[in-house]
Amino acid sequence: MAENAEHPAYPVGLRLTGRRVVVIGGGQVAQRRLPALIAAGADITLISPSATPSVEAMAEAGEITWTKRRYEDGDLADAWYVLVAATDPEANARASAEAERNRTWCVRSDDAEAATAWTPATGRSEGVTVAVLTGHDPRRSAAVRDAIVEGLRDGSLVAPHHRDRTPSVALVGGGPGDPDLITVRGRRLLAEADVVIADRLGPRDLLDELPPHVEVIDAAKIPYGRFMAQEAINNALIEHAKAGKSVVRLKGGDPFVFGRGMEEAQALAEAGIACTVVPGISSSISVPGAAGIPVTHRGVAHEFTVVSGHVAPDDPRSLVDWASLAKLTGTLVVLMGVDKIGAIAEALMAHGKAPDTPLALVQEGTTSSQRRVDATLATVAERVAAEDVRPPAVIVIGPVVAEGPHKSTP
Repeated sequence: MAENAEHPAYPVGLRLTGRRVVVIGGGQVAQRRLPALIAAGADITLISPSATPSVEAMAEAGEITWTKRRYEDGDLADAWYVLVAATDPEANARASAEAERNRTWCVRSDDAEAATAWTPATGRSEGVTVAVLTGHDPRRSAAVRDAIVEGLRDGSLVAPHHRDRTPSVALVGGGPGDPDLITVRGRRLLAEADVVIADRLGPRDLLDELPPHVEVIDAAKIPYGRFMAQEAINNALIEHAKAGKSVVRLKGGDPFVFGRGMEEAQALAEAGIACTVVPGISSSISVPGAAGIPVTHRGVAHEFTVVSGHVAPDDPRSLVDWASLAKLTGTLVVLMGVDKIGAIAEALMAHGKAPDTPLALVQEGTTSSQRRVDATLATVAERVAAEDVRPPAVIVIGPVVAEGPHKSTP
């Protein structure tokens, strides 16, 4: 706060619950300031012959008491705080003078120098109120406020909680791969973590931003390669949480979209560990979008279906009704199905899906390595082999593949 090097304002937080606050004027200034005063629990009296529709709605809802007339001497009796924001400069001056006589803190929207209090630029994030004063430069105040609040929200500005921690774990959906596509809440929790148990498909670049003291555990389940058993993951979550650590389980996409997040949540519940689930942007929608494919499009597809392709259609473990899917006219999105796409295509065609149905595989979607390979149901097996398509890749089947700015010939 650098509003005046010689005599800076003294910052203070007013506790106005149940205390009388008077607002003079019902225009745009009052409309902006009243919600915060209402949230503070103040007993608010508005004195103004007119008001904006929003302010009038506050009065109709009983949030404020509206006296429909101009300011008169004596209106500020017993007030703890006054906001003067009328369009009449003379009335503002008289109200300000009364507040001065009553030794009541008074904010003036028309003349900050004549006021006895200034309203800071304020913002809130996770129970923290940020208030910034820069004197005669309200735009700078707002810019500084925005930078601090955004930093708190996205985790780039970390303010650790110094209190006893109860065991808890956050299951965070990291999105499709681009580190900018994790949610604001997910990024903040990641920045506050002591332990991060991360999947291979999570946004790996975010791990480089973690402080050196953060323990990162590789829980990558690489197909047909090294893997960390789900039970071991569950045990690691529980053990670190019970040790008082802030634990984040960083998963690709969304925790509950083929991410086995519910298994982890159930294990934590059985162990008496609180679990927070932070949804993530699912690759089933975001990756096609990044490749220029809309999963729905007016006049083309009115629905889309997301299925797992990790089990072949003829496998007795399969829970997917491929015969019914073949009859749908919308979009079919297949996750984890690169090595089974030949069998999947054959099953769809066997149940009536046209062999020339457009299909696209989007590998490493939203990352710098993203590439798109187009085919049809009839040609996809050959194309996957010829182009050496490897997981992770999202497969989109349906007429929407032919829409959008990017179109390629199978």
